[in-house]
Amino acid sequence: MSLFKRYALIAVALVAALGATGCNDDNKNPVAPAASASVMAIHASPDAPAVDLLVDNVIAGTGLAFPNNTGYLNVSAGSHNVKVNVTGTSTTVINANVSVTGGMSYSVFAVDSVAVISALVLADDLTTPAAGKAHVRFVHLSPNAPAVDIAVQGGGVVFANKAFKEYTAFTPLDAGTYDLEVRLAGTSSVVLPLSGITLQAGKIYTVFAKGFVGGTGAQDLGAEIIVNN
Repeated sequence: MSLFKRYALIAVALVAALGATGCNDDNKNPVAPAASASVMAIHASPDAPAVDLLVDNVIAGTGLAFPNNTGYLNVSAGSHNVKVNVTGTSTTVINANVSVTGGMSYSVFAVDSVAVISALVLADDLTTPAAGKAHVRFVHLSPNAPAVDIAVQGGGVVFANKAFKEYTAFTPLDAGTYDLEVRLAGTSSVVLPLSGITLQAGKIYTVFAKGFVGGTGAQDLGAEIIVNN
């Protein structure tokens, strides 16, 4: 696959999400007002290059590289020009005019290895958690990892049997610090420890499995935590 096509596939994912929803730039308060919409772009393709996102010729995200995200970006409802450039250059690989509608929040993940990169678009329920609770969602984004369970270390399963590109709803959990582990689904075999995961009351989190089984360096199997509010 050519470099142009690789960037274009990521760009199509971003443009499609903007066309459906739009974005919000206040990470502390990501719920968009009715006149706008919000979208977070997450680079979850372990071997894909970085991109810059421009909305109406203003840089909305730059050097977006694995496994980072833009945070929620805010765009008013209506028509906007969206460009995606090769990072650090003026080379535009996508130039599209899109219309956005307001009132929704979405996460757009660029997923899979770069040769077959695709988009996973999830609606984000940012309802405030109940007192003493946090909301947590798990997304399996390791392309070559088998189905997994997320469990308390030595204890019960929290999220069961999620395969690549599968995900859970935002789930209420008691605030606190957890020692978790990723297990092969339906077994006690631990493939990745997740120690010291702190969940603050009132916060909303997305935890996604990243990298490759057998990967090295930044592409090694791991987990990334996004704070959605």
